[in-house]
Amino acid sequence: MTIYPVILSGGVGSRLWPTSRALYPKQLLPLVSERAMLLETALRVTDPDLFAPAVIVSNEEHRFIIAQQMRDAGLTPLAHLLEPQGRNTAPAAAAAAAYVQTHDPKGILLLLPADHHIRDVAAFHEALKRGAELAREGKLVTFGIVPSAPETGYGYIKRGAALGGGAFTVERFVEKPDIEKAKAYLEQGGFDWNAGIFMFRADRILDEMRVHCPAIASLATEAVHKGTRDLDFVRLQPEAFNACPSDSIDYAVMEHTQDAVVVPVEMGWSDIGSWSALWEIGDKDKDGNVLSGDVLALDTRNCYVRAETGLVATLGIENLIVVETGDVLFIASKDRVQDVKKIVERIAAEGRTEHQAHNRVYRPWGFYEALDSGERHQVKHLMVHPGAALSLQMHHHRAEHWVVVSGEARVTVGEEIRILRENESTYIPVGVKHRLENPGDEPLSIIEVQSGDYLGEDDIVRYDDVYGRSSKASAAE
Repeated sequence: MTIYPVILSGGVGSRLWPTSRALYPKQLLPLVSERAMLLETALRVTDPDLFAPAVIVSNEEHRFIIAQQMRDAGLTPLAHLLEPQGRNTAPAAAAAAAYVQTHDPKGILLLLPADHHIRDVAAFHEALKRGAELAREGKLVTFGIVPSAPETGYGYIKRGAALGGGAFTVERFVEKPDIEKAKAYLEQGGFDWNAGIFMFRADRILDEMRVHCPAIASLATEAVHKGTRDLDFVRLQPEAFNACPSDSIDYAVMEHTQDAVVVPVEMGWSDIGSWSALWEIGDKDKDGNVLSGDVLALDTRNCYVRAETGLVATLGIENLIVVETGDVLFIASKDRVQDVKKIVERIAAEGRTEHQAHNRVYRPWGFYEALDSGERHQVKHLMVHPGAALSLQMHHHRAEHWVVVSGEARVTVGEEIRILRENESTYIPVGVKHRLENPGDEPLSIIEVQSGDYLGEDDIVRYDDVYGRSSKASAAE
């Protein structure tokens, strides 16, 4: 009774801005522990007696970051499916089911959001074992979180008839309630939070989709069968997948099927949907503060303070969220954190970029971070992984100077190939093909000075790229 975990990593986590951004969202960040949340999710489902290797579903922009994190943790997924466009959880589930069917026609899928925190993993596994028994019988299983408070930020599941073994039929799904209804649900009992964790056989979910959302079932399956291999990734066929209606698995199937069952579980669960959620689950000091990074808090109470690049000092504040990321300082009342999206929307509307990327931007070869910029210049720090290489490329509008800080660089400029070591440098004129490689076994650190009339990341023409990226670069690649 092997379970195939399917880790859904398609969100951008805008409610945890400014730490979470479109090109490096919350599931890829170490918000609760020293490991990224996606890795924490993956490591919960590695017991070979219960689980097959995971199937990861993500968008293209995050593929190399996820792959690197998985490699660093010693994990090899069964597949990494790339969505050409986000279409919500129902198409992602259908694509994963169609893929698992190619390995195991009646394989049991466990649908997991990548950004959840679970404190009691043993209780989680026990619930999964019960769920797997029901899924093997053809049931569509959801896992309800036994509520600990009248929460208005979650949908609810109303339990129906008991099935034995702690499971129940689903009487109905309930939208996020107001506070009075949430209190009533808690007092009445028999209501669980909808955690968005589901389990079902691959053939059963596709059969149900053919009844309740046939277009999604057909198009997502077609996208898998016509998909292509790209390095370690499976690219879902864009025409078919992008034509899928955008819908959640809850709305598309679970609210309509006659075979939905719920397994309630108490496992210290949180979806980390806001900064206040991180405060709630965090370790607090004697004044009720959760402090992360270099923080000096005086006469400060019941606050969440996060310093990512430098010292943050607070004095005489209460019930605030303070987050510093180097390029952004965010301060909010704890009871207003659900409105962070309004700031993100305003930033986007004003044509700014702080909602998209941090100062440090990750690439398949390593990362770069902006150090300084002006009207016709930009200074960056580049770190290139051992054995990695940037694409053979050319810029129409900028020249570049490279200075090796540490490590060894193989540099191609036009027809010339040179080895540069610490404190050595080179110059790349406008319009000249060039490439930077790290032939050594230590990270390569470079200071890059760009000068020209346009310095955007999309001014790159690629002639050769070991990572299969397009010849015309986008800011996300």
